[in-house]
Amino acid sequence: MMKKQWLAALVAVAVAGGLSACGGKSGEAGGGAKGDVIRIATGSPLSGGQASAGLDFANGAVLAADEINAKGGLDVGGKKYKIEIVSEDDAADPKTGATVAQKTADDKSIVAVVGHYNSGVTMVANPIYARANIASLTLSTNPDVTKKAPKMADNLTSIFRMDAHDGMQGPALAVYAQKKGVKKFAILDDATAYGKGLSDEVEKKAKELGMDVVMRESATDKTVDFKSLLTKIKASGAEGIMWGGYDDTGAVLAKQARELGLTSFVFMPDAACTPNYLKLAGAAGEGTLCSSTVVPVDAMKGGADFTKQYEQKFKGQTVQAYAPLTYDAVMVLAEAIKKAGAPDAVKIAAALPTVSVNGLSGTVAFLPDVERKDAEVAILEAKGGKFTLVESVK
Repeated sequence: MMKKQWLAALVAVAVAGGLSACGGKSGEAGGGAKGDVIRIATGSPLSGGQASAGLDFANGAVLAADEINAKGGLDVGGKKYKIEIVSEDDAADPKTGATVAQKTADDKSIVAVVGHYNSGVTMVANPIYARANIASLTLSTNPDVTKKAPKMADNLTSIFRMDAHDGMQGPALAVYAQKKGVKKFAILDDATAYGKGLSDEVEKKAKELGMDVVMRESATDKTVDFKSLLTKIKASGAEGIMWGGYDDTGAVLAKQARELGLTSFVFMPDAACTPNYLKLAGAAGEGTLCSSTVVPVDAMKGGADFTKQYEQKFKGQTVQAYAPLTYDAVMVLAEAIKKAGAPDAVKIAAALPTVSVNGLSGTVAFLPDVERKDAEVAILEAKGGKFTLVESVK
C-alpha cells in the first residue's frame, strides 16, 4: 500500500510541474528556476515489472534534494533556492520515454535531468533533451549512450555517465566466469539495448578467453517461460548461464533453471544485482554471481546512514542498487549549479565537466569522454539472502 501511495505522490509531483507554452528547439536557451525553486527531473520505470528499480532510482534523487533543502537550500549567486525533484514514469519503454522526455523538455522550469534507467530509453530521450539544451546525468550502461550522444548549444556535452559502462562490465563478468572454471558458456539476453549490448560484450570477451559459447539467443524483457531454452542449455553441458536483462525476468530464469535441475553457475548483470531479484528468485537466487556498476550500499562509506534515512523516508522499501548513484547525481548537479552562478540549464551543462564531488559512491568527476573517472565494476555473490562484494575491477 505504501508503495502505491509513494508512486501516486511521484506522479502528482510530475503533473504539478505543468508544461510551458512551447517545446525546446536547437539553439534555444535551456530551462531556468521557477521562483526560488530549482527543478530537476528524473526518468525511470515507476510502473511495470521494473518499478522496484525505477522507484529506487527516483528515491535517491529525492533524498539528496531533502538533504540540501534541510540545510537551508542551495546558495546560487547570493540567492537561496530549494531543490524540487520531478519524477517521471517512462515505464521502461522507449516510446513512453520519448513522450516523457518531450514533456520535460517543454517544461522551462527544468534545469537538468537524472535519467534514464534503461539504455534504450536514454538513447531515445537524450536527443530530445539535447535539442532543448538540457544536460543529463545517466546510469544507463550501453556504451552508445555517450558515444552517440548529440551536442547541445555551444557544442556542449549533453550527457554524462555516473557509473561504469558495459564495455567494462561485460569483460569483467566473463573474466570472473573463467575464474569459476566455466569453459562452456550459455548467454541469453532480453533483446533490449541494455541486455543485448551487455551480452555482446560478455560474448566477445568470453571468446577471447577461449571459452566455448554454446548458446547465444534472445528472449524478451517480458518473457515468463525460459524452459525450452534452459532445456537446450542443460543438454549442452554449459557450466555457466548468463542473463542479459533485468531483475524481474532474471529471477524467473533462475527459478526455472533450478526447477529443471541445472547446477550451472548463474551470472546476472547489474540490473539484476538487487534485493528485488533475491526476493523474486527465492532459494534459486542463492549463489547467483553478478557484475554491478555500483558496490552494495553497505560497502559504501556512509552507506548505513543512507539506508537508515532511506527506509525512514520510504516506508516498506529497501535500497535496491541505484539510489546511491542518483543521490550523488543530484549532489553533482547542485555543485554544477553553484559553479554556474545561476539556475540556467546551459550554464549548468558548461559547468558539469569541471565538477568533482565526494559522494556516497566515491569521488564523482568526469573524463573528457564524459565517462566517470575511476568507474568500477563490482563482482557480487548472493549469500544468505543478500549480495556481498567478492572483488572490484577498475
